[in-house]
Amino acid sequence: MSQRPEHVVVVGAGMVGLSAAWFLQAEGVRVTVVDRAGVAAGSSWGNAGWLAPALTLPLPDPAILGGGIKATLKPSSPVYVPMTANPRLLTFLLDFVRHCTPARWRAAMTVFAEANRQGVGAFDEIATDLAESVRAAEPFLAAFTSEDDRQTLLEEFEHVRELGVETPAELLDGDAMHALEPALGDAVTCGVRLRDQRFINPGRFVHALADAVRHRGAEIRTDVDVRDVTETPGGVRLDVAGGAPITADAVVIATGSWLGSLARGVGVRTIVQAGRGYSFTVQPDHMPVAPMYFPAQRVACTPLGDGLRVAGMMEFRKPDAPLDPRRIAAIIDAAEPMLTGVDWAARTDEWVGSRPCTADGLPLVGRTRSSRVFVSGGHGMWGIALGPLSGKLLAAHIVRGDTPGLLSSFDPLR
Repeated sequence: MSQRPEHVVVVGAGMVGLSAAWFLQAEGVRVTVVDRAGVAAGSSWGNAGWLAPALTLPLPDPAILGGGIKATLKPSSPVYVPMTANPRLLTFLLDFVRHCTPARWRAAMTVFAEANRQGVGAFDEIATDLAESVRAAEPFLAAFTSEDDRQTLLEEFEHVRELGVETPAELLDGDAMHALEPALGDAVTCGVRLRDQRFINPGRFVHALADAVRHRGAEIRTDVDVRDVTETPGGVRLDVAGGAPITADAVVIATGSWLGSLARGVGVRTIVQAGRGYSFTVQPDHMPVAPMYFPAQRVACTPLGDGLRVAGMMEFRKPDAPLDPRRIAAIIDAAEPMLTGVDWAARTDEWVGSRPCTADGLPLVGRTRSSRVFVSGGHGMWGIALGPLSGKLLAAHIVRGDTPGLLSSFDPLR
């Protein structure tokens, strides 16, 4: 664009889209946010809500393939790939496997290290404007059934340290773990205490962000299903199912796992695949005060006031596919030995959400082939933690033309 935009439409009312809206407003731009379902209706609601730089790592990890490709075909596997003939999914999976090498992981981790450094400040900028709180995760425990399993995480931390990032952590034996957290089960024999991590109630936080964006003068419209985005001589036009077109100076597409349906027409060829995660809520006899992580089982637990959210799994499937009860059962089977005093049959709030994943593990943030159409997506499991940073970088790029190094790594046309 040759001129500063006065009005930008953001498509998507999750953490990523609303963060872009908030920072555009900070740049003095009028914003309209539209969403086909509602605020935090997608993966922004049922996730673990962690702001944990120590664990915000690239998804394509050699450890994922450690159990063999065949293991991912089992519904009980933490990473599950249903048998499919979908050519787009097969293309994504082949590219994903190609990125699960130590060298490619280190290259992506170099980018994540910088994003984690900048992301904390961007998140705090937004958080100071909201009524919803950010809580210190203390003690934040990673629990293991064996020292061999713990060593896998420690080796990962060592690889990160080699890139110049220190992970504040303390090794604990089983007695120390159970003393700090009585909810841990007898299967836990050792662990790691992570320092300087935080967490939020993600659904409430994103709704508070929406309230702040409204308070700053934005209109948030739900039940708006955008079908096409077209650049016009003076701006952009959004064609809406069953409604009048919406016009603006520019548009940000932040539609999560559905990003490709609007972005392919403006040159974004990177596949954004739904990496579906599951969660539910239980009421343990002893409610933890901070998150717990079971890395070998890939299960995350977060106290959210009204219960303990238990979340996990990565399932590469169509984003609108129904919840698969086998995946809930797999989380319970994995978590049951790690926790005590939980009535698993009394669980509530069963949920599945589609996290938007890219094969190289890096987000897509920036300008498309059109000078008026921008995207922010592909954050995988880290939309909550990195959404504010993406919004800040993108707003400065749209309004002032700033192009820092991270935006080059996040280039949607790569």
